[in-house]
Amino acid sequence: MNNLSAESVSVAFGALKALSSVTMTIEPGAIFGLIGPNGAGKTTLVNVLTGFQSPTSGTIKMGTGDIQSLKPFQVRRHGVARTFQSGRLFRDLPVLDNLEVTGVGLGMSRRAAIAEATSILEWMQIPHLASSLAGTLPYTDERRVGIGRALMGKPSFILLDEPAAGMSAQEAAELSDIVRRIAKELGCGVLIIEHNVGLVLGLCDYIHVLDSGAVIEHGTPEAIRNSEKVRHAYMGTAADAELPTIEALA
Repeated sequence: MNNLSAESVSVAFGALKALSSVTMTIEPGAIFGLIGPNGAGKTTLVNVLTGFQSPTSGTIKMGTGDIQSLKPFQVRRHGVARTFQSGRLFRDLPVLDNLEVTGVGLGMSRRAAIAEATSILEWMQIPHLASSLAGTLPYTDERRVGIGRALMGKPSFILLDEPAAGMSAQEAAELSDIVRRIAKELGCGVLIIEHNVGLVLGLCDYIHVLDSGAVIEHGTPEAIRNSEKVRHAYMGTAADAELPTIEALA
């Protein structure tokens, strides 16, 4: 099985340690969560996994091959896709063209890229957006298009950075349905980085919790929900007191 894994990965910016010996594995067809307080190192880890940041030490592997020395476009061609917090769509291009450009960048012919882009928009149930300029989209549609673009080329793994930020409860529930379909129907391994802890607990098969760049807990949603370490991390204190539930801290 070609897992995507980080093995003892550390990242230092001068004297600041953004990540400290982080180890985690993402499996195809499963949904993994990455949570933690602000500044915990979540986006830095995603950047390392996708080639946007070189680790100071440690290894990034896909299957048995090391990929930490690859550039972002090379990691993408190896089957690791991502979305960004800011969307990063080509705002002056129609939605269909945003996906087509990605396909061509991955080595497809224009005809094949258009066909796959059309198919993905239909699969995501947003074919009506194909001719809309990306810069005119409502926020939630922009996020959906960003996910659709990441699915071009049939990646083995997709990393979603704060996909539900700013969404209503109903919109977040619809997003969860899309993520479940990506894992189940496409067999894609998903890593979701989210401040919406309730969404992560209800969606993921397995969760890692980062605090100050280190993994402080990992396990099933039930284990994370019952972890005092996680509650202490979100409260910012180790005081012995009755702490609120994890969902209440989201």
